Amino acid sequence: MEPARREPPRGQGAGDPPCPGGAAGVPPPGPTRWGICSAGRISHDFVVALKTLPPEEHVAVAVAARELPRARAFARRHGLPRAYGSYRELAEDPDVAVVYVGAVNPQHLPAGRLFLAAGKAVLLEKPLALGARQVRELVATARARGVFLMEGYWTRFFPAWQRLRALVAGGALGEPRLLRGALALPMGDVERVREPSLGGGALLDLGGYGLQMATALLGGAPRRLQALGCLHPSGVDETVTMTLEYEGNRQAVLTCSMAAELPGGAALGGTCGWAEFPSHMNCPTELVVGGRRELFPLPPPSQPLNFPHGTGLRYEAQHVRECLLQGLTESPVMPLAESELIAQLLDEARRQVGAAGTEEGSPGAPSPTE
Repeated sequence: MEPARREPPRGQGAGDPPCPGGAAGVPPPGPTRWGICSAGRISHDFVVALKTLPPEEHVAVAVAARELPRARAFARRHGLPRAYGSYRELAEDPDVAVVYVGAVNPQHLPAGRLFLAAGKAVLLEKPLALGARQVRELVATARARGVFLMEGYWTRFFPAWQRLRALVAGGALGEPRLLRGALALPMGDVERVREPSLGGGALLDLGGYGLQMATALLGGAPRRLQALGCLHPSGVDETVTMTLEYEGNRQAVLTCSMAAELPGGAALGGTCGWAEFPSHMNCPTELVVGGRRELFPLPPPSQPLNFPHGTGLRYEAQHVRECLLQGLTESPVMPLAESELIAQLLDEARRQVGAAGTEEGSPGAPSPTE
């Protein structure tokens, strides 16, 4: 039997509800004007993904990097009209409405503060910051200034993920009881993942994907989290398995590793059935429901990508636009309270395995499992 193919509407993730408060019959507004913070690999993929969306809805107008030549090269490659050699110049650009932050992890807090203070909406790559304390600071800043902020867990906006959420909400699997997932990529030679000073480690790079699945599908904060793992010679966490226990005998078992390669599958078992992402649980394009495959193809990129399924970044960009059109300051799909919870869980897991750079999870810090 041929697998079912589900084509999302142009410019929107299939099953992704619009943000509340929309008005029918209103003339379409102008395009959402994006500034790009950092000229790195993920920023490249984000701009390529933007170009799969209608140009009357999304346009990248400027890029900033810490070195002006890199920003200029990025701008030339992608046809952006302006390039800056500092993030502050991007924050001061009056033509920029929202900033995508694709900088390395330690830059997330200062960059986020800078753009929020300038009144720019911010889509900030995961992890939102290096730990729960920094995440709380960013959330407090966004709320105090009334400016939109969202953590870039792009998984939440993929049509395959929306389909899984709809199955769960509709009771097709019965009561969800067990989630298992493993995401592993050999990245020991990647500096940003290897070095404690760059916010490295498997948990900050990969571990949040499984946690966001657990919080969404099993019910928020667990009663208990237990983490077992081993460390890279640099001191960051190399391989970690987390077991999360929830009320009602529900459990998640999640593994992440920067030392090996796995297909990245995840499965959810309920009292009446099961569903599985066979691979790429962080950016799924295939869902198996009770043995039947459903495919969710992505649009082809206009340039080579750095990461698998990179054009799927289009879905979170479209969601941000929908939220901004409704005047929202946070996403109902990826709310800030959930970003705070995921940061606390990551802190706790890093603390338990003794990973380097875990001051956020030091004794005395608030634990989501207490």
